Amino acid sequence: MLFRSMIEFLRQKSRPYLFSNTLSPVVTATTLAVLEMLSETTALRDKLEKSTLYFREQMTANGFDIRLGVHHIVPIMLYDEKLAHAMADEMLKEGIYVIGFSFPVVPKGKARIRVQISAAHEQEHLDRALQGFYSVGKRLGIVH
Repeated sequence: MLFRSMIEFLRQKSRPYLFSNTLSPVVTATTLAVLEMLSETTALRDKLEKSTLYFREQMTANGFDIRLGVHHIVPIMLYDEKLAHAMADEMLKEGIYVIGFSFPVVPKGKARIRVQISAAHEQEHLDRALQGFYSVGKRLGIVH
């Protein structure tokens, strides 16, 4: 009897059980197609790796504090919440859409802008973003 009670309790209260759904056929088919594509060539992954390294190196060379890592999500640390949101607003004026992240999304005092590099980004896209960050960073006194 206790076993049945436990099963019923878990069915009613367990989030994974309540919110689990099967994958739609289109999601399944797309996933299989992407996996097949990735097994044929590493060109997109290689391009992403190269672009990420380039962006991280250039941002650091321009005076920005970048969280260490080799992944394509690049946290640009600004620490101050108002500064992160001001930078995001100014970047939008430059035609570059970024979001400032602050507490409670990140720990207090760790506000940042998070950039996600994609294999779809070309060199000119990265250079435009870098120039935008540098220009706005100078205006806001983040870099010199």
